[in-house]
Amino acid sequence: MKSKLIVALDVDSFQEAAALVRATREMVDVYKVGSQLFTRVGPRMIEFLREQDRDCFLDLKFHDIPHTVAKAVESAAALKVRMLTLHVAGGEEMLRAAASIAHHPLLLGVTVLTSVGGNVRAEVLRRGRLARKSGLNGVIASPREVHPLREILGGQFLIVTPGIRPASAERGDQRRTMTPAEAIIAGADYIIVGRPITEARNPARAARQIAEEIAFASGAA
Repeated sequence: MKSKLIVALDVDSFQEAAALVRATREMVDVYKVGSQLFTRVGPRMIEFLREQDRDCFLDLKFHDIPHTVAKAVESAAALKVRMLTLHVAGGEEMLRAAASIAHHPLLLGVTVLTSVGGNVRAEVLRRGRLARKSGLNGVIASPREVHPLREILGGQFLIVTPGIRPASAERGDQRRTMTPAEAIIAGADYIIVGRPITEARNPARAARQIAEEIAFASGAA
């Protein structure tokens, strides 16, 4: 993955998503397919991304009994997705079942959703430790918790960060936000951006500006 920018395809149709991919693919290697789009179009979107020589980050936040989650990870591996998410709240047995699948995608544990406000740092750190202990490859955490997570989890454990809002963008329903540059400097490996790109008048320009901000911050970090 050359680009640290992941674009969230949180739109209502295959046509919208495909147009966004075509418009931004020069700046983006990985696209997030979540519940909204996957429920409508299913694996078709993943296949399209492969056709475009781009990777899929499947964000379905698996959270179920260990056997069911392991089978879901197995299915995702068959689809050749690059990354997928699980709720760390599902517990160690569930997480280890997911990690036991051969040739699994990069497994990212969701700590605490970025729409949750208040003082959640201690819980985020606890779940970060549990994710690493259980064999996951990284975590999803708000930019506000990136720095303390990096301190306790080390440099090899991935931290992927949603809740990213350029300074000019509205916060929306996200609570614990930062700008792209702030998140990278704090220690995020990759950042996820949705509405500031997908709802922009010119998504390609918006993606390029964010990618340039990330590149500058990466040099300064």
